[in-house]
Amino acid sequence: MTTASIILLFLFAVGASFVQRVSGFGFGIFIMTVLPYLMPSYGESTTLSGLLASVTSLLIVIKLWKHIHWKNLWPILITFLIVSFFSVQCIALAGDGTLKRILGAVLILVSLYFFFLSKRITVKPTLAIQGTMGTISGLMGGFFAMQGPPAVLYFLASEKTKEDYVAITQCYFLIGNTFMTFYRAGNGYLTPAVGIAWCYGLAAVFIGTTIGAKVFDRISAETLRKVIYIYMGICGLVALLS
Repeated sequence: MTTASIILLFLFAVGASFVQRVSGFGFGIFIMTVLPYLMPSYGESTTLSGLLASVTSLLIVIKLWKHIHWKNLWPILITFLIVSFFSVQCIALAGDGTLKRILGAVLILVSLYFFFLSKRITVKPTLAIQGTMGTISGLMGGFFAMQGPPAVLYFLASEKTKEDYVAITQCYFLIGNTFMTFYRAGNGYLTPAVGIAWCYGLAAVFIGTTIGAKVFDRISAETLRKVIYIYMGICGLVALLS
């Protein structure tokens, strides 16, 4: 990697882990706006995103382990693991350029949804909803390393406190990203380039998570999210037209 690429990776890893710690999701959404342009292939960029996100989630899970309600986790997680497996297999069937454009469209749609509709749509924590959200999350996670939005909708409905919400979402992301790393490794996406980039980004994840923990109770997560959604939409537009 060039010096400029390393600096960009470091900065975006700090930002992604900060966002994840403050809002409970968004690591993949944030960092995937730049990784496809830094890594040799799209598959490697999703692998790196998942590995770095796993470290962020692990740090949070260790701290909030007692807040995890497992009965609210298993159905959506199992659905996600099955669907994401097949999604990862399909990445090789599409070219990097096609996937980047699809990613751009997804970024725009997700940003518009969360900016305008997320508060107007609520879900009930039923098995049918878990299956539906797990399926959508598996598709988004396998193709774009951003499985968060559908899962967030479910966990917001199933959990009573913000600590419970953050704990269960990070456990979901940790287990999901761990399995997807094995899926991607089986398809040849866990390469030396990914390992080197992961080492560069590791310190950044610790920094972003630490800063995020300190400001968790001090800033408006809603304001932060709106800035992220606007940024995400702009990046999606750039990816779609490039």
